Amino acid sequence: MNTPAPDVIRSAYAQLSVTDLGAARWFWADMLGFHVQYEDADSLYLRGTDELTHHSLVLRRGGRAALDHIAYRVRTPDDVDRAERFFTALGRPVRRVKKGDGAHGVGDAVRVIDPLGFPVEFFHEIEHAERLIQRYDLRRGAEIARLDHFNICTPDVPAAYAHYKSLGFGCSETIEGDEHELYAAWMYRKQTVHDVAFTGGAGPRLHHLGVATHESHQVLRCADLFGSLRKEHHIERGPGRHGVSNAFYLYLRDPDGHRVEIYTSDYYTGDPDHETYRWNVHDDRRRDFWGNAVIDSWYKEATEVLDLDGNPQPVSDALLDESAVKVGADGLG
Repeated sequence: MNTPAPDVIRSAYAQLSVTDLGAARWFWADMLGFHVQYEDADSLYLRGTDELTHHSLVLRRGGRAALDHIAYRVRTPDDVDRAERFFTALGRPVRRVKKGDGAHGVGDAVRVIDPLGFPVEFFHEIEHAERLIQRYDLRRGAEIARLDHFNICTPDVPAAYAHYKSLGFGCSETIEGDEHELYAAWMYRKQTVHDVAFTGGAGPRLHHLGVATHESHQVLRCADLFGSLRKEHHIERGPGRHGVSNAFYLYLRDPDGHRVEIYTSDYYTGDPDHETYRWNVHDDRRRDFWGNAVIDSWYKEATEVLDLDGNPQPVSDALLDESAVKVGADGLG
């Protein structure tokens, strides 16, 4: 295809549908430490302490728990137009969202259903906000600094890799079989390990949102806070250290079941000679560097996604199932 791709800067925000806005506020703001930037009767707009943009997470009251869309910021207003042309040339559903008609604080945008079946928005303009990096008096919970990445479940990881490569994304790490079958991949535009990752599985579904904090003790404090309030059932997996990315992590489920990863201590990928690190699917350090088990729900459960009209997208089964490969501590397969 000769149509130029938009120049994506980074993963920017996600919008989730939640069934109980009060419970969602308790989880995301009170416990994780997101700052509430704006709210009305049906929505919360949240951001981390490092972020200059109006929000990195939107929670909207809805009849079902689902992903409404993920959003990438592009470099210029012209890139919004490029996104419209790019996905139109692919024959994908495309909708122009005028300023004031979409998320609060976001300018003109284009919302599409990408070739993987995901609702994705591309925008440039967004209201600025005060960086809160030294407002220690406002910090609480896990002291979330910023949105880091999206992790999506897709039945065809090679197709996901090819699509994001066409958008100019680099690849930091993969999980591959003995014949180089692609089970998972981590891809980036900002100079960290990833803006988006692909977990092979029934999809399209959202596996998790990755949100960054600065230090590992903040991850541990988050786990302690949930335990101290007898809310430890929200902790799904971890704390631990990943093999892929080297990041320290904790996975939690919000009151609607949406999964979030508290994430810190990955590495820089901006050097031009950065090479993709390829993990073998039989290496039990790939998902947890200490060889701890990956529980079945982490592989099998995820959030449904909506189309541009708010209807659930149909889900297809995976071509390759990483959890079917019996690996060390996982005990799966």
